[in-house]
Amino acid sequence: MALLEVRNITKQTDENLIIDDISFEQNALQKIAIAGESGSGKTTLLKMISGHAQPTSGTILFDEKRVIGPDEKLLPGHKQIAYLSQHYELLNHYRVEELIWFENKLDEAAAKQLFEICRIDHLLHRKTNYLSGGEKQRIALCMLLVKQPTLLVLDEPFSNLDPIHTDILKTVLDDITESLKITCTLTAHDPHDTLSWADEILVIKNGKLMQKGTPQTLYHKPADEYVAGLFGKYNLLKPHIASLFGIESNGNDVMTRPENFKISKTGSGVNGIIKKISFWGSFYEAEVMVSDEKIIVRTTMQKLMPSEKVLVSVNK
Repeated sequence: MALLEVRNITKQTDENLIIDDISFEQNALQKIAIAGESGSGKTTLLKMISGHAQPTSGTILFDEKRVIGPDEKLLPGHKQIAYLSQHYELLNHYRVEELIWFENKLDEAAAKQLFEICRIDHLLHRKTNYLSGGEKQRIALCMLLVKQPTLLVLDEPFSNLDPIHTDILKTVLDDITESLKITCTLTAHDPHDTLSWADEILVIKNGKLMQKGTPQTLYHKPADEYVAGLFGKYNLLKPHIASLFGIESNGNDVMTRPENFKISKTGSGVNGIIKKISFWGSFYEAEVMVSDEKIIVRTTMQKLMPSEKVLVSVNK
């Protein structure tokens, strides 16, 4: 049986349909990411899963038992489901160890392991008003984990972090799953955060589930332009352009990623003219006019110049 079962969940407030008949399952230790534009309903869905918001209709089962919402319970939330909000706060002028021990249920050895996993063992004697944002977040996370939850749900955990703290948090989440055997669900808007972390991704738009699948499926075979755009840049080739590259279109527009093409100066390919070159560190991104259409190509070729004539072909 699945650890979490979301069955036909709907959430409506006055005239607004926030979540529209969403269903999915999550197995133990399966990492699920929920992606979507701002206002798509991601946070509301997480709150219903954790028992902090009441569904209008539908059922949420955790370990085969219904998750009770706040309309039916004095203190909202589920004891085995930990919810980390975007707006976590720590009490000022307390030492980190004081805050953690308020809720601690672990013995000394287990607590020490958790501090190391959360990368806060060096922060225990520091006062909370002398911490960075990333450090505060990991401490708030630790304060949830000392209660020994089975499922951890995180709302946009990477949104306010710099790349260094984002990488630290990703490692922490991996260790939480592997070492502590805690299942994780999170929302995120950056494709790098969802694609590199999740086992399965759910894409929602205006409260409706648009597509779900592995990161590879959603990236390479998006259901529509909305899904494609969430996970990076893409080309929408008209049939006559697709045919130039030998791409079967069946008379429909075809979505392709920039790395599906390559640029060369000699050999075979379709004639094109470079309009713009952008440097992205490990690669360049070229906007190339082919016939009457702009194609974005990702390349490692250097010394390309605007207005230069090139040959464009499909990577095989």
